Amino acid sequence: MTPINPDPLSGEDPPGGGGEEEEGGAGWSWGSKVPVKVLKAHSDAITAARLCCNDRCILSCSSDCSAILWDVESFQPLRTFTGVHSRTITECALIPYSNRMVTVSWDKKMVAWDLETGHVLWQMKLDGLLTSCSCSADGRLLVCAVDPQNSVYICSASSGQMLHHISNHHRSTITQCCFDPQSQRVASVSADKSIKLWDLQAQTTTVSISSNHGNVISDCCFNSNGHFLCTASWDKTLKLWDLQGGQFRSQGGTTLQRGHEGSVSCCVLSADDALLVSGSYDRTMALWDVSSLSRTLVLKGHTDWVTDVSLSADRKLVASSSKVSSSLRFLHDKTVRIWDVENMEEIPEIKQRKSAEGTGIQILKRPLEIDTRRPSTMDGFLDV
Repeated sequence: MTPINPDPLSGEDPPGGGGEEEEGGAGWSWGSKVPVKVLKAHSDAITAARLCCNDRCILSCSSDCSAILWDVESFQPLRTFTGVHSRTITECALIPYSNRMVTVSWDKKMVAWDLETGHVLWQMKLDGLLTSCSCSADGRLLVCAVDPQNSVYICSASSGQMLHHISNHHRSTITQCCFDPQSQRVASVSADKSIKLWDLQAQTTTVSISSNHGNVISDCCFNSNGHFLCTASWDKTLKLWDLQGGQFRSQGGTTLQRGHEGSVSCCVLSADDALLVSGSYDRTMALWDVSSLSRTLVLKGHTDWVTDVSLSADRKLVASSSKVSSSLRFLHDKTVRIWDVENMEEIPEIKQRKSAEGTGIQILKRPLEIDTRRPSTMDGFLDV
């Protein structure tokens, strides 16, 4: 019999796989400390899962060459986007202030889709495998990374017209690229363990960091005002970089300790900068209290690598995705999971730990005035 996980801060499914056997449309699985719902429809590894549409939907994409829009309330697929890509879709991005999204793939295509109709709005083919994409917060621009050229392309979100091409931006594969909240800079991270910030107005790299990560940097995300960047790495750590103060030039990044036992694959910060969620090849997600830089909860249930994590705006839901399980013992992953973490502060062990650790150093102090225009939704989109 599988022993019960002794970690009191783990939101692990109970022995036997928790809600793994439940299909979409059923209710929450309450067998663990954190309610979880398992969504199944993809036939291969899921590469991304993003809460969207005012957190009423999740958009996922997969190595099965499809993307799916899910309804969070019913746990059912609303629409499947397929028939265009011929290889793994590596990432999908919602385009704010519209009913559109974009997918990129190893087939070298970037494709814009209408979420309501499922129709292709435009597509273009670039000169390499597309490894990442992101949309600016104002909905005007898209950025994607190309391998093996290690290049970055920036184009119009409405038409796909190419605006900038940054060739040989890194020395190795670019694993993630994203805009800052002000849509003024593009951050990129790479297998070469470097971090770069490219300024759209100056059209040049303004910050280049040879990080003290010990392995590939797999993901990055900005905090709400763009002053801090969080990086995730295959060296099993996460780091916070103070881009405004510049302390990283002499001190490097601030490392978040004792987080994962495997390579960290993804990270996301909440809109209020209070919560950080990371996913790992150790098959877990870790929730971090940013004020104290401490891990508060571990979510367990995936049976293979966690490939992506997403947070709802109110911090009540975590969405995660996983690859295909290669173990004969676990045959059920390639799932999206929704975790209800609204009441995690009521778990006695978390109360006790937070009380013992206090308020910490408040590394991400927010200014009095912050640009909160960071939509993760398509305003007005509901019915599909």
